[in-house]
Amino acid sequence: MTALRRIFSRLPPLPLLQGPPRAHRAACTLLHAAGHRSSSQVEGAAAGSLLRGFALSSSCRGRDSDEFRVRGQQEEEEGDEDEEDLLDDGEVEELFLDYAPAGLAPGQQLKVFIVHPDVKWGSRKQHLTTAGLMMAEAEGLVNTLENWRVVDKIVLSTKTPEKKKIFGKGNFQLLADKIRQTAGINAVFVNVERLSPGAEREFEEAWGLKVFDRYSVVLHIFRCNARTKEAKLQISLAEIPLLRSRLRNEMANLDQQGGGSRYIGGSGETLMEVQQRLLKEREMKIRLALEKLRRKRKLLRSQRKHKEFPVVSVLGYTNCGKTTLIKALTGDGGMQPRDQLFATLDVTVHGGMLPCRMPVLYVDTIGFLSQLPHLLIDSFSATLDDIKHSDLLVHVRDISHPETENQKQNVLSVLKNLQTPERLMSSMIEVHNKIDLVDDYKCLEPDVLPISALTQRGLDQLSAAVEEEILKSTGKHILDLKVDLSSPQLSWLYKESTVQDVAVDADDGSAVVNVIISAAAYGRYKKLFTDKGR
Repeated sequence: MTALRRIFSRLPPLPLLQGPPRAHRAACTLLHAAGHRSSSQVEGAAAGSLLRGFALSSSCRGRDSDEFRVRGQQEEEEGDEDEEDLLDDGEVEELFLDYAPAGLAPGQQLKVFIVHPDVKWGSRKQHLTTAGLMMAEAEGLVNTLENWRVVDKIVLSTKTPEKKKIFGKGNFQLLADKIRQTAGINAVFVNVERLSPGAEREFEEAWGLKVFDRYSVVLHIFRCNARTKEAKLQISLAEIPLLRSRLRNEMANLDQQGGGSRYIGGSGETLMEVQQRLLKEREMKIRLALEKLRRKRKLLRSQRKHKEFPVVSVLGYTNCGKTTLIKALTGDGGMQPRDQLFATLDVTVHGGMLPCRMPVLYVDTIGFLSQLPHLLIDSFSATLDDIKHSDLLVHVRDISHPETENQKQNVLSVLKNLQTPERLMSSMIEVHNKIDLVDDYKCLEPDVLPISALTQRGLDQLSAAVEEEILKSTGKHILDLKVDLSSPQLSWLYKESTVQDVAVDADDGSAVVNVIISAAAYGRYKKLFTDKGR
């Protein structure tokens, strides 16, 4: 029974006793029943409830539900097939809320100490940035979260980042002393991609504080900004490996006390096996729901293609100004750009018009970040798939940022990992945004467009470049067609193409129409009106 008390109180990703009321009551009932039931009976009941009741992160509470909602025309995933098999909104919300990984008390203020390991050499050394800049980004991540505040920070050199404690014995002791001497802190953020479960547990035992890595902090930000079913499902999927690895580690500790290997109620399964099975079932349920959403997104893309709407995906490092740029290009007053990391988690589509008056759809995508594990990127593959099916990519760079070159390389690396088609990579337009923040800005790179989305400087040149590439990628042509005004030719062209100009000859009863038309539409036009000349 002591072992059960320990696992309830110490599992980092499963803060059962701080969870929803029903989970809290269930845990109390289990512990109270220990005096009247055998340990195997209690373990059997625990297996069914241990993976329920995760506490909702306190930093997500109390926010206005509209605060992070990205306005504009949201992707409506309305399809006809298998609708009854999808998780309904209530089920998704229950999965999302019950499995929040950060065991924080409601309303708790988190005062954070940041540790950045500065790798001096080897494959993990960062060559395009500095320890100071990476520390600044870590601070930005913490400050993005409500109720989180940086109290102190330290950069420590390391030659052994692959070891459990990351630092050598001397630096680890120096760090432990520094943390103990810093008053008021209740959490430590180790600025590495991912801590192993063993390292996290060892740090927490050594420092007596909750420990986060970049993976858990970014997931926490994602949770606070998630609004749609798809975003919540993708976040829940990203948390599965975290839960599984920590669970395995805790069960190993329980085995040492003789509790983890016991079979439950004659079922032939140990407590560990039951919990692993429950996690596997949860993962399969989420993946099935995401796959069906992916098929509906594919259906939506095919409908766009049928209507011949060109699609331009605007992408870049987080907080580079993508939403501000799309708002400037489309005039969509409903969009509310925010100076904040990961304000956009869902694909949103906004209608615009090119200089030639061709309608175009601008897709606002999730921002990228350095040192994000592939598991997190893979979990958002359903959303990022839209990038690969665009007609054109626009890469927005915050040219005022000191790490702008490193950010560019991170974006290109993610695009490569997504297996973005070469045709999109070669035609991609690179934009230097925020030139209004750079004194005496000079563009030294070829084929780059300098702009300020905020002041709308350089947007005419960008729109012209987008138009040129869209005409190339979509195979559309600009033609002058002579039409008979007494026939339905003109109305047909207005419906099936982009009419730019109409020059009427009243004496002849005809007109010369300047149009942008696809090869397929032009073929239909000639078939319908073969006796009409150009």
